[in-house]
Amino acid sequence: MTKFTWYGHATHGVETDGHKLLIDPFFTGNPIASTSADAVDANFILISHGHGDHVGDTVAIAGRTGAKVISNFEIVNWLSTQGVEKVHPQHIGGGFTHPFGYLKLTQALHGSALPDGSYGGNPAGFLLTTNDGKKIYMAQDTGLFGDMQLIGDEGIDLAVLPIGDNFTMGPDDALRAVKLLRPKVVIPIHYNTWELIAQNPISWADKVQAETEAKVVVLAAGESFEF
Repeated sequence: MTKFTWYGHATHGVETDGHKLLIDPFFTGNPIASTSADAVDANFILISHGHGDHVGDTVAIAGRTGAKVISNFEIVNWLSTQGVEKVHPQHIGGGFTHPFGYLKLTQALHGSALPDGSYGGNPAGFLLTTNDGKKIYMAQDTGLFGDMQLIGDEGIDLAVLPIGDNFTMGPDDALRAVKLLRPKVVIPIHYNTWELIAQNPISWADKVQAETEAKVVVLAAGESFEF
């Protein structure tokens, strides 16, 4: 059994095979965060890109929990200068078998400057194959791109897609992404954190389910989906 938890914005957790993953842990300053940086647990932290609302509380959480941080080469090097001791660098197109499963970094169309202006390398999404063979695609911050069809060829059990618009895909492009990815289940993220990215996830879900075979699960911040 794998459990996905949405904490608000693009922050979520994945529990699988006894391991706790925390993705883009932005709690401090997140107006819709369902918990705090002091309350979450993690064995691994995945960082998709360098923006402050994604690097978030990584340094504090890694220091408290001893979690290993996985991200691109530039970001893990920067985190090492911030006192993070356990890191694993990867890059787009590259995969590695971690204790929780096989993780590949995918492309993402976005920026990646770090909070202090340092170069954050290329932004990424995550394609995780769990130890029991489930495939989770966490697009994180990205615009629509045609190679989502290639990711879909993997056979996606769960796709996690931004729908907020302005900084990422909006509802229309996210619908097109579902058609390319062909997931069994899709969960929307990166919306309603601020007015600038306000969306109606229920109307989006209705449209997706009318035009595709995917099931949409709309979570409130703090809720989970198990599969």
